[in-house]
Amino acid sequence: MAEQEKPLIWIGGSKRDLVALPMDVRKFFGHALDFAQRGDQHDAAKPLKGFGGAGVLEIVEDDAGGTYRAVYTVKFAEAVFVLHCFQKKSKSGIATPKEDMDIIRARLKVAEALAKELRHGKAHD
Repeated sequence: MAEQEKPLIWIGGSKRDLVALPMDVRKFFGHALDFAQRGDQHDAAKPLKGFGGAGVLEIVEDDAGGTYRAVYTVKFAEAVFVLHCFQKKSKSGIATPKEDMDIIRARLKVAEALAKELRHGKAHD
């Protein structure tokens, strides 16, 4: 049973940040996000630790310039929300730096509010 493709909604500066990444990384992230829009999960997508479950996922891609991450959520039925795209600067091994986690948490709250608006907008149609 094919589900309807969910829209992709960019939160904060996530789209601007994605566009600044190397072309190969952007293409890879776009491909993985396409899977999410169709209700599937790309092999490279893994639950992000610290968010209790598989609602928040990250895609990690290495390139000659470093390691890059895209974080998104499939928690809401209304859309796939892209929360953050960034280059991982190695400060603390493989852990996501606190500043990036703070951005992801704040943008997840924004996504939750937007999902509610979309849900209520549909209810009034």
